[in-house]
Amino acid sequence: MNNKRKIGIRWIVLLCLALPMFASYFFDDIFSTVSHLFQTPELLELNWNMGDYGHYKSAYSLLCVFGGLVFCGILLDKWGVRVTGSVFVGMMLVGAALIRYAVSESFAAGGVNVWLSQFFPKPSVSVAYLGCALFGLGSEIAGVAVNRSISKWFKGKEIALAMGIQLALARLGTATAMLLVPRIVNVSQTPIPFAETARGAVIGLTLIIVGVIVWAVFVALDAASDRRVAGTVPETAASPDGDSSGDEFHLRDVLKVLGNKNFLLIALLCVTFYCCIVSFRKFASAIVIPRFGVDAAVASVMVSMIPFCTLVFAPLFGAMVDRMGHGTRVMVFGACMVALAHLILAFAPSVAVFGYLGIVLLGLGYSLVPAAMWPSVPKLVPEKVLGTAFSLLYWIQNMGLMAVPLLVGGIMERNGGQPVVAAGKAELLFIGISALAILTSLIIAGTSRRHPELGLDQKCKK
Repeated sequence: MNNKRKIGIRWIVLLCLALPMFASYFFDDIFSTVSHLFQTPELLELNWNMGDYGHYKSAYSLLCVFGGLVFCGILLDKWGVRVTGSVFVGMMLVGAALIRYAVSESFAAGGVNVWLSQFFPKPSVSVAYLGCALFGLGSEIAGVAVNRSISKWFKGKEIALAMGIQLALARLGTATAMLLVPRIVNVSQTPIPFAETARGAVIGLTLIIVGVIVWAVFVALDAASDRRVAGTVPETAASPDGDSSGDEFHLRDVLKVLGNKNFLLIALLCVTFYCCIVSFRKFASAIVIPRFGVDAAVASVMVSMIPFCTLVFAPLFGAMVDRMGHGTRVMVFGACMVALAHLILAFAPSVAVFGYLGIVLLGLGYSLVPAAMWPSVPKLVPEKVLGTAFSLLYWIQNMGLMAVPLLVGGIMERNGGQPVVAAGKAELLFIGISALAILTSLIIAGTSRRHPELGLDQKCKK
């Protein structure tokens, strides 16, 4: 195969990997810009309050934290991305279908609801919790498989740019959900019917079905590529996906990854950084509406600036890291930008322009840190355990993503009659977490200066 065709297929593969993540990110944010509705559960046929919503969102990380991500990451290195990824893309679909069912009128009027009411005070929350747990584990392992595949297809090439483009396209799903959902949910009726609160879930489930089909295209392309190179890679040195690593995977390699202090620093940055943005996004409308005195439509536009910024800047910053290096400086600058954003959201005057400023800074930070952080992982761990390493990162990240929504939901619930106070207290939590992210990024930068052989600040080899 000629070089131009190889390059073309590489980018087609990237698109096939990004589209399922677009669907996953869309579904994950189907309630983010209508979360303020849960402050008045009496106006919803669904009857969820902020505590229920925080409980539901925390389920995303439940199976991830309690061993699922680590175990599945080991399977990823043992079985390869095609088999393992397909299983968990399917799990993502099953979880999304359960959530869609839980928030539907057919569930509320059905016998399953009546039977479950013997055991749970709100069966719809319980079924949605189970669905969100399955969806979360499926999405996270699918994300690990995507990163593992990008590392394989773009090894020694434009890896930071490729990861930046994948992140940008995935976050377009978030932006689309944030803009679309509040505009298709009709809140003029009282109470707001099930059909309205479930509209985002219907669209999200449809997108995930499309994502499963596109994933199948990737599997076919990846398998065809491995067949073409099978004659040049000794069978004993190849991974299940045809990726030659020179060594077999062993369980003791997991302990070596966990004993790598530089990897653990990246993991700490990962969890603190993402909690400042992803967890904030789940409650964004409930924070910015009272904080800056805007309505739901303006709030959805304001919050959608986070993913829209990444659409533009994530690929640019990824290309910059590839060409210029200085990855650890990018991490420090991005973490500082996120902290400044939360300071503005907490303490700036209650004028909409400051809300937009804080959100745009969050979006820029959301583009900067991942552009340098994710490409640093292949520099710190052997390729044969790369799937496990990414899984461990997601596992540690999900510990925070499980705990923080519970904390924020509790803050919102306890201060339900004072939405401005609740928003301010939630922001204080995010400021504290962002300060820890800055400290971690500074330690990583210092380590890189003392140990340049790690290559964390090197530019991409041509």
